[in-house]
Amino acid sequence: MRRGAKLYTIDPRRTSSAAWAHVWLGIDVGSDIALANAMGREIIAAGLCNHEFIERATSGFEAYRQVVEPYTLARAARITGVTEETIRELAHSYARAGRAQVCWTLGITEHHNAADNVFSIINLALLTGHVGRFGSGLAPLRGQNNVQGGGDMGAIPNRFVGGQDVEDAALRAKFEREYRTTLPPERGWHLSQMFDAMERRDLRALYVIGENPAQSEADSTRALRLLDHLDHIVVQDMFLTRTAELADVVLPAAASWCESEGTVTSSERRVQRVRKALDPPGGARDDIAIISDLAHRMGHDWGAPSAEQVWDEIRRLSPWHGGMSYERLEQHGGLQWPCPTDDHPGSPLLHDRLWKNPIEGPRAPFMPAEFEPPVDTLTDEFPIRLTTGRRLDSFNTGVQTGGYSSPLRFGETIDLAPEDGERLGVGEGERVRIVSRRGAVLAPVRFDRGLRPGLAFMTLHFPDEVDTNVLTIDATDPKSGTAEFKASAIRIERL
Repeated sequence: MRRGAKLYTIDPRRTSSAAWAHVWLGIDVGSDIALANAMGREIIAAGLCNHEFIERATSGFEAYRQVVEPYTLARAARITGVTEETIRELAHSYARAGRAQVCWTLGITEHHNAADNVFSIINLALLTGHVGRFGSGLAPLRGQNNVQGGGDMGAIPNRFVGGQDVEDAALRAKFEREYRTTLPPERGWHLSQMFDAMERRDLRALYVIGENPAQSEADSTRALRLLDHLDHIVVQDMFLTRTAELADVVLPAAASWCESEGTVTSSERRVQRVRKALDPPGGARDDIAIISDLAHRMGHDWGAPSAEQVWDEIRRLSPWHGGMSYERLEQHGGLQWPCPTDDHPGSPLLHDRLWKNPIEGPRAPFMPAEFEPPVDTLTDEFPIRLTTGRRLDSFNTGVQTGGYSSPLRFGETIDLAPEDGERLGVGEGERVRIVSRRGAVLAPVRFDRGLRPGLAFMTLHFPDEVDTNVLTIDATDPKSGTAEFKASAIRIERL
């Protein structure tokens, strides 16, 4: 920005990031698709789309054009709360820019239509050619370390390591040869489906590694009830979390960032080495050692593999990582996948194939998406929109950060616009009852001038004091399984 880049921030709240922006678009919660579609329509109508790129590298443009046609600037302004002039300015600035990136976080993905929100953004990049070129692209920003790496290693229900489809028979056969066993031909359950399976009693045991679903799931009252009725729970974690307190067995784990050897992957697909600096405290063990011993007790002798031996197994199975030996990772300070061979330099750009003539591989498809409002509707009984998020000093349910103090931390509050405080007759610091269709909690009021009237904000950082997820709705996106943490309907009552 100091060199002339222009920043547009799209956020219901006027955050500290918005304070840096040239323009802040204070969008109504859950109206992202309407905004993106209106931008697409305006770009097409103004003749600013990249026709050469669209014709050579994409598919489905005509269907996309038809879907966005009804999303006029006036209609989008009514839905989003952003003025027509501001939407037009953003659309023209994005389309005319020589280089442009769209970055997003959980404000896009924690909705009942999360995947469609992302598709609507990708459509804009395809429309303008802002993808696969240096300085242009699509960048989902991760909330915690190594989220990208977890997915790359197959910690999602439909993929093996390296993004390989578990339902592809040829790919599955490769893994069966490596592991000398038959693997299930169907994808597994994502987290929301697992809780549905608990409800049906189809899932009766749980092995939880580094996660705290007892406090991180939407509608935590339901989540705790279902966890409490499981036959068996095993938790492997650094901390005795609320989920670990429910467990039949707790396996103390080492801190992977300083007590283990391994690798970590950034949001830009850069794989780097992690080096052990400390021994774990007594009783805590490396994750690989724990899982290997567990396999042995189940009748499979894996020996005592080192982190590098496990990594070499990954390299044999994943074309993305084949050329990333520990030696090369050390030599280059990290490499970006795909890096299939030992002489490959890594891939700073992921989709540059779309600019080759002819393109390599399949065309990039437009994925038209229609706007749908949040599931938890606002009514006279529940007139305030609650959105949840994080603060700079804390992680998610506070497990990793609650054990030490911070000068930035002030505990959980219900943040309101001053105008709402005056209308409700409540004062700063006053303790109130916050009620949704699922439950109620008590919290002190904090006024935030970055909030518009009708919008409230809370975090999930202090669930032992204020269990915000009692309020949130577990309406989930059928494509991604993500719950709609960002849009609940509430009312506020004086005590």
